[in-house]
Amino acid sequence: MSGNKYDARSVSKIGLLMALEIVLTQFISIETPIVRVGFGFLPIAIIGMLYGPWIAGMASAITDVVGTVLFGGGVFFPGFTLSAFIGGMIYGLVLYKKPKSLKRIVLAILLVAVFVNLGLNTVWLTMLLDKAIVVIFPTRLLQNMILAPLNIAMLYFVVQNKTLRKAIGIE
Repeated sequence: MSGNKYDARSVSKIGLLMALEIVLTQFISIETPIVRVGFGFLPIAIIGMLYGPWIAGMASAITDVVGTVLFGGGVFFPGFTLSAFIGGMIYGLVLYKKPKSLKRIVLAILLVAVFVNLGLNTVWLTMLLDKAIVVIFPTRLLQNMILAPLNIAMLYFVVQNKTLRKAIGIE
């Protein structure tokens, strides 16, 4: 990465990672009866590592809006955009200019799982679906208990793989 984090190369890299997030979220996921395993969090986590919490939060919020506008998948709801922003912020706060250790990756994934996925997104779903939290929460808890270890493994693989680190530009 060059000295100025807002140079053309950096802006291009952020844009490409945002596009990748939209593609991974919209088209590349593994569906099971219990859980949908997606990879869309990876580009946002990488933006957080490289450019910090504000850029990752904004990139995540923008990709949420753009993905909804381009591909639908339900009604636009600003709560989910706020959740996306906070998730990006968490990745940046935990991983930007810090060692990319397993401990930090676990912390980032668990904070997003607890506060964003189980907390905020469950509240947004109860509002949208008009169902009680006790109806929605158990399934969401199981889903996040399955996904958190998978997400930790995927992000750890990315940051430990020398070829990927070099390609992405992770210090």
